[in-house]
Amino acid sequence: MSALTKKQKKELQIILVTAVLFAVLLFAEKTGRLEGLPKGAALLLFIVPYLLVGKEVLLHAFRNIREGNVFDENFLMMIATFGAFVIGEYPEAVAVMLFYQIGEWFQEYAVGKSRASITQMMEIIPESAFVKREGAVEEVDPEEVQIGETIVIKPGEKIPLDGVVLSGRSFLNTSALTGESVPRSVTEGEAVISGCVNGEGLLEVRVTKTYEDSTAAKILELVEDAGSRKARVENFITRFARYYTPAVTLAALFLGIVPPLILGGGKPVFFSWLKRACIFLVVSCPCALVISVPLGFFGGIGAASKKGILVKGSNFLEMMSEVRTLVFDKTGTLTKGVFHVSAIVPAKEDSEEEKMHLLETAAYAEAFSDHPLAQAIRDAYHGKIDPSRLSEQTEEAGFGIRVFLDGKKLLAGNRKLMEKEGIEVREAGTEEGSVVYISENGTLLGRIAIADEIKEEAKDALCSLKENGIRKNILLTGDRKNTAEAVAEAVGHIDEVHSDLLPADKMTYMEEILKTSGKENRVAFAGDGINDAPVLMRADVGIAMGSLGSDAAIEAADIVLMDDDLRKIPLIMQIGKKTMRIVKQNIVFALAVKALVLLLGALGLTGLWEAVFADVGVAVLAILNSMRTLRA
Repeated sequence: MSALTKKQKKELQIILVTAVLFAVLLFAEKTGRLEGLPKGAALLLFIVPYLLVGKEVLLHAFRNIREGNVFDENFLMMIATFGAFVIGEYPEAVAVMLFYQIGEWFQEYAVGKSRASITQMMEIIPESAFVKREGAVEEVDPEEVQIGETIVIKPGEKIPLDGVVLSGRSFLNTSALTGESVPRSVTEGEAVISGCVNGEGLLEVRVTKTYEDSTAAKILELVEDAGSRKARVENFITRFARYYTPAVTLAALFLGIVPPLILGGGKPVFFSWLKRACIFLVVSCPCALVISVPLGFFGGIGAASKKGILVKGSNFLEMMSEVRTLVFDKTGTLTKGVFHVSAIVPAKEDSEEEKMHLLETAAYAEAFSDHPLAQAIRDAYHGKIDPSRLSEQTEEAGFGIRVFLDGKKLLAGNRKLMEKEGIEVREAGTEEGSVVYISENGTLLGRIAIADEIKEEAKDALCSLKENGIRKNILLTGDRKNTAEAVAEAVGHIDEVHSDLLPADKMTYMEEILKTSGKENRVAFAGDGINDAPVLMRADVGIAMGSLGSDAAIEAADIVLMDDDLRKIPLIMQIGKKTMRIVKQNIVFALAVKALVLLLGALGLTGLWEAVFADVGVAVLAILNSMRTLRA
């Protein structure tokens, strides 16, 4: 058993003391040792353990009545136990309250255990950061650190803010964010994200994001918002309890008053029907449903977070269990998003001199772009770029760049940009990867192919998705047809490929897919870029890559894979299905047992002990069943 809180320990002590007192009194009653006591003494003796264990329930009930919120489980327990005292069933009154509190304790323990797996996320940001200012190192609140400042992270400390390593070499423990235990090595020039734990080396990091925009802060925001998004089953249970509790209270009142008035028979008949009404009240308490259903979803979200999967609400966990179509972006999702120049093809003479001229011109054209393809071209060109030679740069999303170099108009972009400018291009060759065409003063200079590596786990992930019920995997990409089909063939299990798409085209295709899939077959989209944000929001479930993904994609997504591992998608489907299976088991089990005991209680065939099992026993079993969702 995990460590208990002070409150849980105190409540457990009260329950144990009450149980001992109750056992002594029950033994004394069964052996006739209470018979010689003065009238009312037995009642007073049983009231002591009753008040000891039931004080909080009674206080809650009276407080809620004063506030106008009458019909809840505290009210039901209070009325049922008062009724048991009235008809002289003292042990049953104490037993109902004692076992109800045992059930509540189990609930609190289970919720605490579920919450612990999520609140590990709440500990990923340290309370302070060490900043180098004016030659000295100051300890400040992370929120006070500005972009561009240098922070020092000692071995064993958490990284407070996102940044780039200026000096030092170390290994980072990323398990709090990704669920992976293997440390990641970092050195000068590499990016680090907040929430990771520094290993053995001292690091100096230049801050690139403020506290509120840091990775760890974003994660906390997602976790805190998750509870506000309820699954359909949860919403149903909330509405059900709202009408169910007053209905059974009125039914119990009817059962306790109307039959004795009709049948007559005096006090014995009245007490008999009053006992049935008390049984009805105890059994009808909706604890098992109201507690176990949210707890099941909470456990599922906790299990996912332990594996480095952030789920922004239980409704998305429910939807993942219903996903039958999965749509993928290519770059950064199926591939690593790490680009390198794979081919340089001049339009005229295929010589080294022409290739170097083409690469130099392309590097100048892409000098100020932050696109990954532009970065790959600049990395391949080892010369120094003179910005003073460039002027009038304009970038058109989905097409490319226009810029003037020494007064000459350069274009660098896709085929559509060239056709738009009236420049004739031939179909690209068999080079794999994205193709960037370069033109100068309306004349095509050639093309540069930029390749991207496929993720090692992509093939296994797509195979596993098929095994987990995905009927159709679809690839939507802005890359040309040859590249898209080559990637689809390499990873396998891709049923449809749509290439040469602008961001608006992806949205059009997503609308078509949603229209043809039907309401029962949910559609998920996995992507990582800024241009994927609209599609992530439009899909039934948006899945973002949390490591390589853009802030816009992570913000728009419903589920975030913190380490970009595609195998986490079938895993979250399995967690969603398991969670829904357990939640449905609890609903059917609780309603079936309660309906049976309610019927038998109304017919006078059960006592308060059976009623206690139908309430507390069912609740405890449902809670224990819900805790199985914690195991991924």
